Amino acid sequence: MAVLLAVYIVLVVRYGVILLTSGSGVGIAIAIALFVLSVIAVWALLRELWFGVQTQRLVRILESEGGLPVDDLPHRASGRPLRDAADEEFPSYKAEVEAAPESWRAWFRLALAYDASGDRRRARSATREAVKLHKSHP
Repeated sequence: MAVLLAVYIVLVVRYGVILLTSGSGVGIAIAIALFVLSVIAVWALLRELWFGVQTQRLVRILESEGGLPVDDLPHRASGRPLRDAADEEFPSYKAEVEAAPESWRAWFRLALAYDASGDRRRARSATREAVKLHKSHP
């Protein structure tokens, strides 16, 4: 997806250059809008890629320490855990964060629990907290 977005950005910039050289006022205005949107898209793409790199770094650390939760939940045919089973295990991960709110490891395990429960928004938020804590207390 990142490669497709990068190709799309290149094509949009190329089209913006064509419009910019057209000489028409409307074409120049559209070209400027395309350039601004391209800069925003590049920023968003780089931010997401960096988030993935940071997340993968935490996974490798926890894996080397044996700190990743064991995935023994029942799964659907798609590979996603059954939400009811994931929800049953969730309170233990939440309690771990409440007991040690400065632990990036606890926050990362909570993020995995959120993800297993199907709450991607909170999973990303907990992952960001884990990354922030890891930076300040590796």
